[in-house]
Amino acid sequence: MSQQQATSPAPPGTHSVRAAVLVAHGGRSQSTAPVTPYQPAVLRMIPVAAAIRRAVPGQAAVVNRPLYRLRGWNGDLASPVADLTAAIDQIGERFGPIPVVLVGHSMGARTAVRVAGHPQVTAVAGLAPWLPPGEPVEQLAGRRVLLVQAAGDIVTRPADTWAFAERAAAVTTVATIELRHSDHAMLRRAPLWHRIATGFVRLALGLSDGGEPVAAAFAAAEAGDPRLVV
Repeated sequence: MSQQQATSPAPPGTHSVRAAVLVAHGGRSQSTAPVTPYQPAVLRMIPVAAAIRRAVPGQAAVVNRPLYRLRGWNGDLASPVADLTAAIDQIGERFGPIPVVLVGHSMGARTAVRVAGHPQVTAVAGLAPWLPPGEPVEQLAGRRVLLVQAAGDIVTRPADTWAFAERAAAVTTVATIELRHSDHAMLRRAPLWHRIATGFVRLALGLSDGGEPVAAAFAAAEAGDPRLVV
């Protein structure tokens, strides 16, 4: 099973927890090396998870950063998928069948998309996602989906993300945001990446309309307009 790194303290009573957010880190296409808490892909998600934690009031939701066992996706093994699935199952065992929102970066976004069919998952956000051709979309039916990509990303291909979004739109509403003047690591314009992640979570949990630019992206998706560029 994956190791849970909690960014929110355990609430005194599990009955008060109404939702969970799992923040999924990135990795490599091929690697059987173990994940450690100090790898850059893991560290990058700390401020993302912290921003989400601050945006969720009180102890109504838990925010966790699960660690995969292996660093790589590893082809047909899809190594992190079982780990993220186990993390969702652990949420269910502890808190019951509460809704789970997934926020993933790069390989973590691909992982989140793959496990979106889990019955507790209600929403998925992919930040600079790795979504190669042929990635399945059927499991996204009924889920709220947001994909955000830097226009100049040279690690994951923006064209793949937009092609995936077009296919996924056949089974659910998919909002897309293209960020100018940013990068795969989400370091350039980092505050905007964080605001998008927190806005999506608040929207998914029914706490707000997501604010800008998340609300505008979903409005555009509902209207059938092209992706939002910011």
